[in-house]
Amino acid sequence: MRIPVVVSFLAVLAGGASAPGFVALSDVDPSIRQDMRYATADNFTGRVVDGYEEPVCLLARPAAEALRRAQRRLLRRGYTLKVYDCYRPQRAVDRFVRWAGEPDDRQRKAEFYPGVDKDRLIPDGYIAAKSGHSRGSTVDVTLAELPGRDLDMGTAFDFFDPLSHTDSPGIAGAARAHRGLLKQALAEEGFVNLPEEWWHFTFEPEEFPATYFDFPVAVASVRP
Repeated sequence: MRIPVVVSFLAVLAGGASAPGFVALSDVDPSIRQDMRYATADNFTGRVVDGYEEPVCLLARPAAEALRRAQRRLLRRGYTLKVYDCYRPQRAVDRFVRWAGEPDDRQRKAEFYPGVDKDRLIPDGYIAAKSGHSRGSTVDVTLAELPGRDLDMGTAFDFFDPLSHTDSPGIAGAARAHRGLLKQALAEEGFVNLPEEWWHFTFEPEEFPATYFDFPVAVASVRP
């Protein structure tokens, strides 16, 4: 049985080294769009999230290279990937758990969880104490048409509701087709979708299947 390990590279990074095995997605494929929500206040907490020092996507190299391959296929069809979140430090996950336990902070409820009571977000599995994002091979991603418009996916990113389930019967027409297109394009390059979130994909086999990292989201974390 694998024992999960939480690794902080803060001491290593202070010495000028980089997080081994990780890259900035922009160094692998600058054509993939980035809208890194947790580095801004445009997310369900309403604040910049702990550990997000820069709005950049960091990933384990095999996952980044697989995204590049998927992007090449999609560009030929007139689409582009856009990532919302990539590597997520453990301190950010811890912040989500603390936020879920703050009953008076409901400033973004109408936008992100209108049909779910905040005290149900952890019991119902929308927020957890560990995230695959912290292992470096998971991305939250959507599709846009070239040159610019995001495709309709039926719900927004991080919408805590059964409608966000990839195969939700409440989603039909173009939005359902777009979810299928995204899932197929990423599956062809080794990504597995989380059925409860149409935007959530993990590249397998994972480079770090049992390690939860905690270095900050910043370009300096992956460049010597």
